[in-house]
Amino acid sequence: MSVITPSWSESRAPDTTTSAVRVYVWELPVRTSHWFIVMAVAVLMFTGYYMHNPFIVVRSTTAYVMGTMRFIHLLAAFVFIAAFLLRLYWFFVGNEWSNWRAFVPIQRRQWRGMGRMVSYYTFVRKNIAHHVGHNALAAVTYMLMFTLMLVEILTGLALYSYTLSNRALTFFIGWLPRLIDISNLRLIHFCIMFAFPIFVIHHVYSAVLVSWEERNGLIESIYTGYKFVPEAEIQEPEAVRRAEIE
Repeated sequence: MSVITPSWSESRAPDTTTSAVRVYVWELPVRTSHWFIVMAVAVLMFTGYYMHNPFIVVRSTTAYVMGTMRFIHLLAAFVFIAAFLLRLYWFFVGNEWSNWRAFVPIQRRQWRGMGRMVSYYTFVRKNIAHHVGHNALAAVTYMLMFTLMLVEILTGLALYSYTLSNRALTFFIGWLPRLIDISNLRLIHFCIMFAFPIFVIHHVYSAVLVSWEERNGLIESIYTGYKFVPEAEIQEPEAVRRAEIE
């Protein structure tokens, strides 16, 4: 199979009657940041919930479970911030499927794509439209999650600054507790945590569903970076591609 980087991002429907072309979609920084975020979020949710409601009971008088949980939470938080910053950087230097333009609905075709996916998920539309990258509805959902991640980072740093009293950290994030009371920041930080398991459930379900419908190796692509696109769609006339984008 040949490797190709097409200039289009969407076609009308998957064509399984022709041979597939191997397309490099998810670059290494995208895949790396994805899995580090996944691992960090899992650790942060476990330790964060424990810090809110200690559910591990120890009988030893020398045990330091809460301190250990806080330390692990802090380490995972810095891994999470590093992975988030890497993905944020790749929004501006990545390929057309990783770029911010693929996530923010600034074109009419993206709004139409969201409408088609809503129709598909609500069983109004039978066939799913084929996408090399994310479909428009998924892209907007990911942008929402990235926004929640940013809020988690800011509120978490504000809480850490409040307990650490570090001058540099206070200079960077000290403005936030002046706008929102520290108890409300803690509540916001805790409540947003529950958005992540809800998103993960839907994310895994939709990824498996779309991978099965499109037959394009979507699940495997987050490990390899490659998806499979019908060769006939790659070779469509330029006029047809432009008509779909407009």
